[in-house]
Amino acid sequence: MPQLNPTPWFAIMMFSWLVLLVFLLPKIMAHTFPNEPSSKNTQAPKTEPWAWPWH
Repeated sequence: MPQLNPTPWFAIMMFSWLVLLVFLLPKIMAHTFPNEPSSKNTQAPKTEPWAWPWH
């Protein structure tokens, strides 16, 4: 049965991992998002009461 012979399948698996580790992972890890999160302001916002009539 050919599926029990590990020689071609092991070589295919090792070549796939080599491609993944050498070529794809550096490209993926170098990806940056265009909208980086900014640090939040630590000061509380200044609030003012409304001077509108409610009737």
